[in-house]
Amino acid sequence: MVTGGAGFIGCRLVARLLAAGKSVHVVDDLSLGRRENLQEHLNNPKLKLTVMDMCRPEFIDLMVQDKPGQVFHLAANSDIQKGTTDRNTDLNNTFLTTFQVMEGMKRAGVRDVVFASTSAIYGEADGQLKEDHGPLKPISLYGAGKLAAEAYVSAYVHLFNMRAWIFRFPNVVGPNLTHGAIYDFVRRLHKDKTRLTVLGNGTQLKPYIHVDDLLDAIQLGITQPANPMEVYNVAGEGATTVREMAELVKAGLGYKDAVIEYGTSDRGWPGDVPKFAYDTSKIRSLGWKPKRNSREAVEASIKAEVEKLR
Repeated sequence: MVTGGAGFIGCRLVARLLAAGKSVHVVDDLSLGRRENLQEHLNNPKLKLTVMDMCRPEFIDLMVQDKPGQVFHLAANSDIQKGTTDRNTDLNNTFLTTFQVMEGMKRAGVRDVVFASTSAIYGEADGQLKEDHGPLKPISLYGAGKLAAEAYVSAYVHLFNMRAWIFRFPNVVGPNLTHGAIYDFVRRLHKDKTRLTVLGNGTQLKPYIHVDDLLDAIQLGITQPANPMEVYNVAGEGATTVREMAELVKAGLGYKDAVIEYGTSDRGWPGDVPKFAYDTSKIRSLGWKPKRNSREAVEASIKAEVEKLR
């Protein structure tokens, strides 16, 4: 079962699982995910798509009926700004969806869960962040929701003889984006070819990873034992500023005379962590290495977004 399987990352994971001959049940409420992301697989008899709000009791009934061999739990609110405006968003879509997954697994007798977490759980912390960094002080409701979700995953696997693999993502880019800086910049500048307005002063510096490199890391990580839980940071090499990204979007669209207008804050919105750095030695010790560095991942994602408009 892949929750959030119609989303940006989920649809790429589903394609891999189907290619490996797995039967896949996607559960997605399509609030961020899109049915068209799965279009090429909808006639595959090994794929089942259920459109459902996972917070409803019927989801647990579905898990008990389905009894999946493994759960990839990707469903969550990934729009940090929205979570600040509507403060029930991360409670429901990030935390309670996770509770529902873990309770459904307990009732269905399912042992294995792969959980998509985030760098946002660390908050604003200095130095290279390792998996055992603490104390964890998220500054967004999204980060708080993910941290609470991790805690519930940990409690369930320790109490009920389950296993969990938790992957903490940084900014993930690639084809099929649904939101985020690249998605917004490309559409904003395409609409007004004379100027691009950027939230913040452009100095925000973060590691970006291409979705396919991320999925390579996940596929490798879950081959390792979890007794009962393992946590991995995953990130590409290097980091990219928002200013670099805006200039790359401008070049990608070919609007050389466009003016980029920056704000004055060192962050794009309340809850935005302006910069962080990951220690990824744990996942790398297994033999994983990203095929693209941060800038190359950003460039590939911009190219994919620009091609959609042509």
